[in-house]
Amino acid sequence: MLTVRLSPEDNVVTAVKPLEIGQEGATTLVPRGHKMAVEPIAKGAPVRKYAQIIGYASDDIPAGAHVHSHNLEFRSVDHEYEFATNLKPVAPAERQDTFMGYRRETGRVGTRNFIAVITSVNCSATAAHKIAEHFTDERLADYPNVDGVVAFAHGTGCGMAGSGDGFEALQRVMWGYARNPNVGAVLMAGLGCEMMQIDWLVEAYGLTPGPLFQHMNIQDVGGLRKTVELGIKKIEAMLPVVNAAEREECPVSDLMVALQCGGSDAWSGITANPAVGHACDLLVAQGGTGVLAETPEIYGAEHLLTARAVDRTVGERLIERIKWWEDYTARNNGSMDNNPSPGNKRGGLTTILEKSLGAAAKGGTTPLTGVYKYAEPVTAKGFTFMDSPGYDPASVTGQIASGCNLVCFTTGRGSAFGAKPSPSMKVATNSEMFNRMTEDMDVNAGTILSGERSVEDVGREIYEMWLRVASGERTKSEAQGLGDHEFVPWQIGAVM
Repeated sequence: MLTVRLSPEDNVVTAVKPLEIGQEGATTLVPRGHKMAVEPIAKGAPVRKYAQIIGYASDDIPAGAHVHSHNLEFRSVDHEYEFATNLKPVAPAERQDTFMGYRRETGRVGTRNFIAVITSVNCSATAAHKIAEHFTDERLADYPNVDGVVAFAHGTGCGMAGSGDGFEALQRVMWGYARNPNVGAVLMAGLGCEMMQIDWLVEAYGLTPGPLFQHMNIQDVGGLRKTVELGIKKIEAMLPVVNAAEREECPVSDLMVALQCGGSDAWSGITANPAVGHACDLLVAQGGTGVLAETPEIYGAEHLLTARAVDRTVGERLIERIKWWEDYTARNNGSMDNNPSPGNKRGGLTTILEKSLGAAAKGGTTPLTGVYKYAEPVTAKGFTFMDSPGYDPASVTGQIASGCNLVCFTTGRGSAFGAKPSPSMKVATNSEMFNRMTEDMDVNAGTILSGERSVEDVGREIYEMWLRVASGERTKSEAQGLGDHEFVPWQIGAVM
């Protein structure tokens, strides 16, 4: 097999291997993963893949020609949205699966047990890092149930408006990390004079100070050194309490998985993303929750999601987010087609429409039960969507703040990503990259392309790994120590 045609309606195929002139009717060289026209496509005519429009011919394209950025252009697609017209019933689970997790007083379940040092502003970032760095593996040896002390420091918190989208999003992130079930205790550290006041956050979200929730400001404590010393003492007092938590058997309905992709290629929408979609269907059948994100990367495919919305209200909330992004990019002199990245394009993706159709496959086939703003708590069960940028660290930060206790990350080009406090497992779209980056990849979905395994087989493997990771098995990214620097709250609005 040298090419893949995903639908009889498609007028392009994807090259499984580099095509020389004459192979499969190629009239030009076609790189691996790139598209070739299977019929003449007139200038201005739509180019179809996945039985959907991915762009328009910018010139006449003869049959057998390489189709990419040089002859395929992006145009905004006006969709007639349908709501709740493609509702497939959730397949009943054959058995009730469980995992071993940490049951919290809130009723939610953690897959890890971290102590978090969360900053309100960049000015307290050094203090937070120094506090966390004090707790080495040697110092934590007597606390085997504590996964670590981690600093969640960021580059904002001041020089920003005291209300509006940006302020509210950062508040939700800080509150969300403090309440994530993978966090057993929290220390919040501020400077004292910043816009993002910790006291306001405590009052607004009803956070109650106690043995497992403490906060302090550098200015009140008396400087950096004293703040670090006090922070260390506070966490030393937390350690025995956090260590007392023990894993217990919990239903899969307590899992909330962030569905994420980065460094995508042409195979993302053919192998890894559909496999994750099948795993999401298995999760939903157990009463669990999958959270898709990256609004710019479902742009052009949102009509497929509105048709799966459980009702018109849910569908219209997604369209509201799409329109917000169109306005957001326009007022910042950007374009929704700024994505795909150069690496995506080298991997064969051409327009955001093509990328989005493949990215949306991570959401499986079950009804869309809820749509949420960035870092807003996800309360619905089933397949849901959270608004976010396509920038992976910012997107995952929002998903974790929304309550995700696992992250599943697909990649084709090869993304070295990990997250804390929620473990991230990575799924490779192709075997070549999996073998090249074997220390970073957990699952090889490239076996789908080679015909060794089906989408359902790999999807089942991913789902079963979710249960093992939720029970404590370490992912490749955890083994390499990733996650300390991937906390990136989405910065919306002017820096002043």
